[in-house]
Amino acid sequence: MLSIGFGLGLFIAFNNFNRRGNHDKITQVLGLVKSNYVDSVNEDSIEGVTVNNLLQNLDPHSLYLLPQKAQSINESLEGSFEGIGLEYQLLRDTLVITQVYTGGPAASAGLITGDKVISINQKKFSGTKLTAERVDSALKRDTDATLSLSVLTANKPGIKEINIKRGHVSLSSLDAAYMAAPNVGYIKISKFALTTDADFKAALTKLKTEGLKKLILDIRGNGGGYLTAATSMADEFLKKGKLIVYTKGAHEERRDYFATDSGMFKEGKLAVLIDEYSASASEILAGALQDLDRAVIVGRRSFGKGLVQQQFPFGDGSAVNLTVARYYTPSGRSIQKSYKDGVVSYHSELANRMRKGEFFSAESNLNDSIFKNRSPYHTTAGRKVFSGGGIMPDIFVPADSGQNTMLLQELNDQEIFTAYTIDYLQPLINKYNTAVDFEKQYNVNDDDFEKFILYASKSIKEMDSQELMTSKPVIKIMLKAYAARFKWGDNAYYEVMNSDDNTLKKAIAAIN
Repeated sequence: MLSIGFGLGLFIAFNNFNRRGNHDKITQVLGLVKSNYVDSVNEDSIEGVTVNNLLQNLDPHSLYLLPQKAQSINESLEGSFEGIGLEYQLLRDTLVITQVYTGGPAASAGLITGDKVISINQKKFSGTKLTAERVDSALKRDTDATLSLSVLTANKPGIKEINIKRGHVSLSSLDAAYMAAPNVGYIKISKFALTTDADFKAALTKLKTEGLKKLILDIRGNGGGYLTAATSMADEFLKKGKLIVYTKGAHEERRDYFATDSGMFKEGKLAVLIDEYSASASEILAGALQDLDRAVIVGRRSFGKGLVQQQFPFGDGSAVNLTVARYYTPSGRSIQKSYKDGVVSYHSELANRMRKGEFFSAESNLNDSIFKNRSPYHTTAGRKVFSGGGIMPDIFVPADSGQNTMLLQELNDQEIFTAYTIDYLQPLINKYNTAVDFEKQYNVNDDDFEKFILYASKSIKEMDSQELMTSKPVIKIMLKAYAARFKWGDNAYYEVMNSDDNTLKKAIAAIN
């Protein structure tokens, strides 16, 4: 009876299924699961997995985004959001504020880095088995309500009461902007957002008053953003009428993007820093400036993403990022790396590059089959450039092996640099009036290093002694950089981190 019933059930269901036609099989299968599956299922989860699997079979960058993820991505690229405007770390079951965004509600209310939140709305918060989810829920629970925070400030007696209401928080897409050498300005861009061009113009204007004649643009680690933000940035450096990039797809006619006459830095010497995490919009910018011989590209081969996505939102806040076109640099090259072997292989490609030694040898890159058997393209001046696997720099700089140890990754993942700063370095950094004084006068010696490692060993029980020695110089610099960031922000962090950066040194030498 069971086998007959099972067979009959299948026949009836699929008979109705087929009568409705094949044009909407996904919807029909989801309906079958909802109506007939043996166990209860989360419909939203099933839909998301189904849609995402379909998209990932097309290419690795077509994705289904859950509502929270779609909102987070959009807020990041729009350059602002509604919130409180702070960053925090959970340390010994207490919320400790590690950054306060300039001009946001938290800054206006008087919160500062190092403040520890003891209670929220007269209810104990510290020491209540906190998680990131609980913190986010507490800070975002009533979007229009005023939060009352009881806060303990380091080295100050008593608890201060802070009333704070969510409001507009601006996000800069620039991480740092300062003078890296006489006449040489340095600007680091973390993403290509709606505000990137305005942020860049403001930073460039300021640095020009400080003597900027030449510029280093750092887009290492920049995973991209809006295509139009990248073309606007390229426009800053190019003369009117120069082709920046063009896009085309099966349903998208070719569209050309040209430079206008509005650029602020069309003449000065320019270097662009890239690495294996520079992707998409970053590669549009680097590719244009390389093809047109406008900048020297310094670093390591970029990621290799030459696909353009458009976001299609759904009513519940979720969205699909669908690839709608490929982009091509002025010389006509597509830098998209192959994804014919599937998503897992595609996302393992950077690890494979490292194993093959490509992070440490320029020759290993050029010997790669993706370049070896392909006809090169040429820049305006006739230099060879290659397609199909990212942007190859003009000046190769190998990766620092000390930055690639598992120990350093674990120290970062567990946020131990910031925790150590909170626990031990606050009195030290408070002795310095400015970030410049701190950078010039304070150095992490071997005794400081040993104290930090002893502190870290409470969280990381086993440390590889060889990795420890390999990463020792990097750990020293990062310890100082995190301390600088804690008090003076990202600009101070990057000034310290870049003080011994070989890629930046090569770039300065190249444009000088």
